Amino acid sequence: MWFTHTRRYTLFVLRELTSVFVAWTVVYLLLLVDAVLGGSLRDFAALASRPWMVAVNVVALAATAFHTITFLNLAPKATVVRLDGWRVPAWMIQGGNHSAWVLISVLIAYFILRSP
Repeated sequence: MWFTHTRRYTLFVLRELTSVFVAWTVVYLLLLVDAVLGGSLRDFAALASRPWMVAVNVVALAATAFHTITFLNLAPKATVVRLDGWRVPAWMIQGGNHSAWVLISVLIAYFILRSP
């Protein structure tokens, strides 16, 4: 395959393929919302606890994390930020993006996992 000869192309193609797992995650979460609203949460929990479904979701989590990291790393190439005529370095934009991602993830985890 042509893209395996260059690391940059391989990462690009892998990142594009992870979009399938991002789409799966969206479908899975929509199924969860439907189960909660429709009253079939037990059926969804039974499906979600099957080993093959757990494996698919673990792979989807890893693929989605890879997709997110590579997306956030590309931000400085897509957007040039200037402050008083000075171009903000790529590492500052990436650091801000990753910091915001971690902070929002921690806040969401706190609200979901806290005791009632």
